[in-house]
Amino acid sequence: MKEIEVGRVADYFKKIGVVAIDITAGEISAGDTLHFKGNTTDFTQEVDSMQIEHENVDKAGVGTSIGLKVVERVRKHDHVYKIVED
Repeated sequence: MKEIEVGRVADYFKKIGVVAIDITAGEISAGDTLHFKGNTTDFTQEVDSMQIEHENVDKAGVGTSIGLKVVERVRKHDHVYKIVED
C-alpha cells in the first residue's frame, strides 16, 4: 500500500464533524480510504459519502472542494492522502 497526497484541509466544522478538503491532485471517490495527517492529526477513514455545494457526488477531481463527515478532529492545512494498492 502507498499513499498519494490528494489535498489539504481547508476548514473544519466542529459542531457537525465535517471537513472541507481542497483537492490538489488526483481524485477522491466514494469508497476510497483517506489518511489525514498533521502535527496532531493522524487517522484513516473510508469515504462513505461526500458533497460539493451541498449536493451528493460519487467522485471529485483537482480544483474542487468537497465536504466530508469525519470521525476525528482535523485542523486547517492538514495533509490528505489517498491510500492506493501498489
